[in-house]
Amino acid sequence: MTDQSAADDFRTVLSIDPLLDFWRKQVAPKCRHMAAMFEVFEKRVRETPDLQGDIDRPDLAARHTDILAPLMTVAFPSSTWETEITGAFTPFQHHALYCTPAYRKLLFDDQGTIAGRLKGENNTLDFQRLLRAYALILKRIYGIEQGLDSPLIRIVTDPATGLERHFQITPDFQFVQVGTVGKPPELNDQKREQVIGHIADPEVLTALLPPKNFVFRGFTVVRAVDVTESEITSALERDLIDQQSIFSAEGFKRLQSRLRTLFGQSDLKASLAALQQDKVLILNDGHTSEANCLFTNSSHIPLSDLKNSVWLQAIDHKEILRIPDLRKEPNLCPAEQDAVDHGVRSLLIAPLYYGGKAIGTFWVKSNRPHGLGAVDIEKMRHIVPLFSMALKRGLEDMNNEVQAVIKEKCTAVHPSVEWRFRRAAMDHMERLRQGTSSEMEPIIFKEVIPLFGQSDIRGSSEARVQSIQADLIEQLTLAGTIMRRAAEIKSWPLIDEFSYRIDQRIANINSGLSTEEESAVASFLQQEVEPGFTELRAIGPGVSHAIDVYNQAVDPVMGVVYRKRKAFEESVSKLNERLSGYMDQQQAEAQQVFPHYFEKHQTDGIDYVIYLGASMHPEGKHHSFFHKNLALWQFKIACGLAWHTRQIQPELKIPLDTCHLILINHAPLSIRFRYDEKRFDVDGAYDVRHEIIKSRLDKAMVKGGRERLTQPGQIAVVYSHPKEGREIRRHIEYLQGRGDLLGDLEAIDLEDLPGIRGLKALRVSVNLEAGAAARGIERMAG
Repeated sequence: MTDQSAADDFRTVLSIDPLLDFWRKQVAPKCRHMAAMFEVFEKRVRETPDLQGDIDRPDLAARHTDILAPLMTVAFPSSTWETEITGAFTPFQHHALYCTPAYRKLLFDDQGTIAGRLKGENNTLDFQRLLRAYALILKRIYGIEQGLDSPLIRIVTDPATGLERHFQITPDFQFVQVGTVGKPPELNDQKREQVIGHIADPEVLTALLPPKNFVFRGFTVVRAVDVTESEITSALERDLIDQQSIFSAEGFKRLQSRLRTLFGQSDLKASLAALQQDKVLILNDGHTSEANCLFTNSSHIPLSDLKNSVWLQAIDHKEILRIPDLRKEPNLCPAEQDAVDHGVRSLLIAPLYYGGKAIGTFWVKSNRPHGLGAVDIEKMRHIVPLFSMALKRGLEDMNNEVQAVIKEKCTAVHPSVEWRFRRAAMDHMERLRQGTSSEMEPIIFKEVIPLFGQSDIRGSSEARVQSIQADLIEQLTLAGTIMRRAAEIKSWPLIDEFSYRIDQRIANINSGLSTEEESAVASFLQQEVEPGFTELRAIGPGVSHAIDVYNQAVDPVMGVVYRKRKAFEESVSKLNERLSGYMDQQQAEAQQVFPHYFEKHQTDGIDYVIYLGASMHPEGKHHSFFHKNLALWQFKIACGLAWHTRQIQPELKIPLDTCHLILINHAPLSIRFRYDEKRFDVDGAYDVRHEIIKSRLDKAMVKGGRERLTQPGQIAVVYSHPKEGREIRRHIEYLQGRGDLLGDLEAIDLEDLPGIRGLKALRVSVNLEAGAAARGIERMAG
């Protein structure tokens, strides 16, 4: 931008007469020594044409420093001459008369013109000059003072570092006289109100007070203060509102440029990392990257690889850590050695906290030993909260975006495998950002061990049918009573026909309930029988009373008799709720021991599947100990489910009991997530065998008889190989020793299932004695 007067129509005159008047009226009368000095220099001014009256050549006047220097001490103290950034200029112009060395060094370029640029829009300088000119006119001529004084910030390049510096420019108009050309325009009350109402609108002011009517005479003292730190901090705050500033290479490059200005080091680099469970997500490492998308610039490092590192030391101490020379630190971890190999010597590392919880680290680094000092710690301290807020907000935004993709493609996923879905979602989002068509990649976990268990409500299907039969028969019987009462008074053929049809339906239901019988009976009663109640009610009070009894028996919501069905459903729901709540609580505790995939289904009872293996752990961890621990956990859970069933039975309106089944299969299999069905399924023809066994086991029969494998109050464990049977026996013996299981262990061969042969089982009763059940539940809860 070219610096020029914003008020070309204002007449501006450079003169030192206001300075001489100040000496004459304010300084000389107070001190005879100063008065004597002024007398000497005033005489020299009269002898120097370049300094007399209106000065047309500021460059010539500026040469007379021997005269100007002593006179200017009232505005330019000798004590701060070498440090202050101050200059004297033609009013509202950039014609310099007198400047300190710092002003010339920092705010003038090689050609002697004002250096740098003004912060803000292109017209800010002209606009601000015009406002200041009118503010001075209104104050000096019209006595209107509105306190208009918005700061100007000039940005220049420091010749020593090549980095930007920011200076706040403050003009001082003490030595500027405001005059008028002719009689000044009058301002009546209406115009005064208009001026005050538009004090920041130059167009209105120019119309009311034309510039040609005013003249400025003297010089403006301009003082500049370095505000680089506060300006950069404000700029960082604005930048960090946008999450792309920390997640993209371009955004972080802009942040790094500002940080170099703040710390005054052109080679400084910055890095940012987030803590995520047992990993560190390096969002940006300060090195140049051509990529500019959300996740390309990030990488994961296991937290264990950074044990005792300078970064974790900063987090542990909860304060900014200064490393004078990283190369001299003892026992460098691989990440520290890698930094040294890249030339990093000096560091400042700030732990980032939010809500009292560590969420990451932010650090700056120099290639010079001791390149970052104690003063830099204070600069770091001011900006750390900004990076904490930005990182917290950025991670939340990133997580929301990832979760939206997972929800769209996969619905809810189990926390133990969420890491794999997040990775797939991130890769999918990155491909989309690069303009590449993309679908979520296949998610397959190989070599996982399945654990399956089931607690089935025995006879629930038969009980449900019986409750339906009872309700239908009750409602039909009530309808038959109405017809019989009516037939006793009226011999209408239709009444006899309804009685016949009702009796036939009762007989059919007693002999067995077909799938469509329930809806057929409801349709018959609601569409054929009930519409005639109005006419039948008029036959007599006995019929009317029978109709009232019928209506009272009908559920107002369901529109049919629903007593037995409601009692059954409430009982099943209450039992399911008890069992499911217990399972959820125990499963949450088991996840704390070792994270694993868990999926539960609830119908008449509950069943669950567990998968665990190295491929399901983000770091590939797995140990047979955790597999065996969960296998024993299955037995304990089955005992607990049996105990809870026994405890809640007195509260059930319909008597219900549960049978418990566990399937043991040590053969690993592969599972694949089906995006179309939004669930996991076995992957491969051989592994389907496990699913077939699961689906058919509840109907398994003991070989050589008609006895079902699963029985109320007992746990049946199905296996294929002798080794599996031996492990099962060890678990059972342990639980018998604790008193959880009874001593009636049976070894059972099973009838062949379609496509499945050679299955064996062990069956044992749970100790359901009241005291044992209470003790067992208390142990499991503890």
